[in-house]
Amino acid sequence: MTTYDDRSSLTDLTAVVERVRSSVEGVIEGKPEVVRLSLTVLLAEGHLLIEDVPGVGKTMLAKALARSIDCSVRRIQFTPDLLPSDITGVSIWDQQRRDFEFKPGAIFAQIVIGDEINRASPKTQSALLESMEERQVTIDGQTYELPSPFMVVATQNPVEMEGTYPLPEAQRDRFMARVSVGYPSAEAELQMLDIHGGASPLEDLQPVAHAHDIVKLIEAVRGVHVAEPVRRYAVDLVAATRTHPDLRLGASPRATLHLLRAAKASAALSGREFALPDDIQALAVAVLAHRLLPTAQAQLNRRSAEQVVQEILQRTPVPAAPQQGGLGIGRPTPTYPQQPPRGL
Repeated sequence: MTTYDDRSSLTDLTAVVERVRSSVEGVIEGKPEVVRLSLTVLLAEGHLLIEDVPGVGKTMLAKALARSIDCSVRRIQFTPDLLPSDITGVSIWDQQRRDFEFKPGAIFAQIVIGDEINRASPKTQSALLESMEERQVTIDGQTYELPSPFMVVATQNPVEMEGTYPLPEAQRDRFMARVSVGYPSAEAELQMLDIHGGASPLEDLQPVAHAHDIVKLIEAVRGVHVAEPVRRYAVDLVAATRTHPDLRLGASPRATLHLLRAAKASAALSGREFALPDDIQALAVAVLAHRLLPTAQAQLNRRSAEQVVQEILQRTPVPAAPQQGGLGIGRPTPTYPQQPPRGL
């Protein structure tokens, strides 16, 4: 397994991430923080939900990320008449063999793009539950493993848009993070007109990393250390959502796990072998907000889940930086810097 004890391996792996990031940012102008979060979710073995109004580049972001990696990619266009078997696959009777033959569905790919996922019925959306959590599909009592790495990048329009269904709570909880692309700045939009005006840059986008490279990156991220105070800080943040008066549904233990994994990936992207409270704070809104359900009174007061998470971040004590000691990996612990060092 690749670990952070091998500094040359770390240099090689961070170079791979830099190539992927540059490739995606060549298509998505002016959104470096969105690209970074996408890569964080990929390296943390999570799934990404991109939510925003039509036309801001949600599908473009998903396609750019998928095409930058040399791996299998399938796209699912979610529509009201889409069936669960279209996603997972179906067993068909083979007349010659006199037996059932399994025809894999679109979920059998390393990167699955779910376009406008909330335009399908909840019944169809539930077909993703097993695959997103357990990375397998069970059809007619037979279990089929999904390839590695495996990531679902789904786009959706806000629920207020016509023809959309709200995602079930269990479905939202399986997405590690939700990101909003947002409108570009005037300068970025002018640059977009130059780049996208003649032809789509996706047509010339070539893979800059292999699936094997991503697997090695994921293994390296698993080796990032998280000190006990930082782990407890993540637990305290999630626990606070379960007792907040403005929320009728708080974050699950899965959310705590996702927050920890995302923090480890963020630390790796910054060139660190240990996670900081800063990593937790930077990712808390993206990882937690989409799982929370405000009360009716909070909705009347126009209190969003994002505002609640920001309030919890302000109220929850941040662990103090250790002055000395060990991270449990056989060498002294550096003190927490006030600002995380800039890396990838």
